[in-house]
Amino acid sequence: MNAIAGIESRGPVLTKQVLQVRDLRVELPGQIDVLSGVTFDLERGEILGLVGESGSGKTTLATALLAHARRGARIVGGQVEVSGRSLLTLAGEDLRRARGSLIGYVAQDPATALNPALRIGSLLRETLSVHQVELDRAAQQQRIVETLRDVGLPDDAAFLRRFPHQLSGGQQQRVMLALAFVLRPVLIVLDEPTTALDVTTQAHILATLRRLCKSLGVAAVYVSHDLAVIKDLVDRVMVMYAGRIVEVAQREVLFHQPAHPYTRGLLAAIPDVSQRRDLLAIPGHAPAPGQRPQGCAFAPRCGRRVAACSVLEPPLQDLSTEQRVACLAPHLQALQLRGQTSVSTAIEALERTPLLEIKDLNVAYDRQVLFDVSLRVAAGECLALVGESGSGKTSLARAIAGLGENAEGEVHYAGELLSLSARQRDGGQRHQIQYIFQNPYRALNPRQTVYQTLSAPLEHFFGIKGTAARQKVEAVLKRVSLPTSVAEQYPHSLSGGERQRVAIARALVCEPKLLICDEITSALDVSVQASILALLRQLQGEGLTLLFVTHDLGVVRAIADRVLVLKLGRVVEQGRVDQVLDQPQAAYTRSLLENSPTLW
Repeated sequence: MNAIAGIESRGPVLTKQVLQVRDLRVELPGQIDVLSGVTFDLERGEILGLVGESGSGKTTLATALLAHARRGARIVGGQVEVSGRSLLTLAGEDLRRARGSLIGYVAQDPATALNPALRIGSLLRETLSVHQVELDRAAQQQRIVETLRDVGLPDDAAFLRRFPHQLSGGQQQRVMLALAFVLRPVLIVLDEPTTALDVTTQAHILATLRRLCKSLGVAAVYVSHDLAVIKDLVDRVMVMYAGRIVEVAQREVLFHQPAHPYTRGLLAAIPDVSQRRDLLAIPGHAPAPGQRPQGCAFAPRCGRRVAACSVLEPPLQDLSTEQRVACLAPHLQALQLRGQTSVSTAIEALERTPLLEIKDLNVAYDRQVLFDVSLRVAAGECLALVGESGSGKTSLARAIAGLGENAEGEVHYAGELLSLSARQRDGGQRHQIQYIFQNPYRALNPRQTVYQTLSAPLEHFFGIKGTAARQKVEAVLKRVSLPTSVAEQYPHSLSGGERQRVAIARALVCEPKLLICDEITSALDVSVQASILALLRQLQGEGLTLLFVTHDLGVVRAIADRVLVLKLGRVVEQGRVDQVLDQPQAAYTRSLLENSPTLW
């Protein structure tokens, strides 16, 4: 059960229209369309989920609702009206005031969106002073106290004196909500605000958002790449592909009977905590602006395409009063996603010789973060490390990789004692234990081509150079389903999924036996995530051992053989994945499961 479900009755949405968007068009130089023909309405208190892969136009649409376009792009046509005011005709001071008083915005990363030099109280008071000059000091303070209580934050003077860096990720995101709601806007736009949060914090943020929208009558547009996250939050779902709306429907209708093949592809790619099933990635990639084909942009990736799809661009048409779809051959039957009959082919880990064994591991920074952690990982097994932010998952993973500090305990690898410092390990141990970081863009050198990145460890560990290195690089790129032409490209020219595959290739070229994956799918589209998970399962089938760090229990169900649950640096439960997820013994594990989004 999701934490949002049952918070309050849905009831009829009030009929007062808040947002009207008509034929919105955003272009790049050369009349290259990023968005085209976007038309929809939003009513008071209604929450609209805006979903699609990276490059679909979600964020472009979200910012266009604030009359803003990213550098190089322009809003060239259409209307955006909020409570009867046309935002696209406003400029200067009028537009600046409308962006706070009429429409609020919550960014994806509060750590970069909040001014680090201002205290929380100053941030809130400054926002009110700029946008609502009629409020005196006492009225401002009263509004701040009310808003902090609304979003579930303390309202005492000590909290207001804190700086953003002194707050947890969940508290920072609640401050972002407070900054938006303190002005009492009629519309709020949220751009993937829970992507980096653990499931418990995410559930609390979503519950808070829904309660505030319904109680204050604020309409909301919630941008996400994951339909499971928004399932219990929104009233309607709008699916975008290649800058156009391909389907829009009431929540219950879309999840029961999605009509567009793209919508079905997104749902089939989502791992679900309730059951293990084969994840089906959508083949190919979304076309970039300027490279979109004639006719239906999704046709090259669609298994239902007919000849007319390559000629005609299907209009958005009514299937019912609650569903519209832009497809020449829409699905008319309910969606059925089947689980796997065999949940795991792994041999019981306890019956096999462990490749990695840890005894009584302790790690401390300014405070102790891991307490007497012990675990075993068998060769060819996938062990998932799960827990909320601050549970010690990454600290444990880094300690195993030899990247941690102030670590104590025994680590045995392949039957030999392993130093807790990578610098003190021999070359064989270093190349056999590889680490894949969460953010591939930061992990890859932006000044090196993919070939330079992949060939460097070949020369370092094995002395392989020249033609032999080129052959090795091309082989590992094919292994991660990338064309060999990628070798000459730089990281900035690749998509997020392609960069993550390069990061995996860099680890694989070292011929590892143990691969440590630290939240490597958390920021990826669900289709890209499905393809990455399928690749890791394939590698595991070839004998690779995986240590998979994640806060997503749906991903755990999809890939892991066993799971270890951490809370505040201590192991509270571990066992076979189906045993732990279906019959959790620890109250903490049950809480994680209850807060995990699910399609069922």
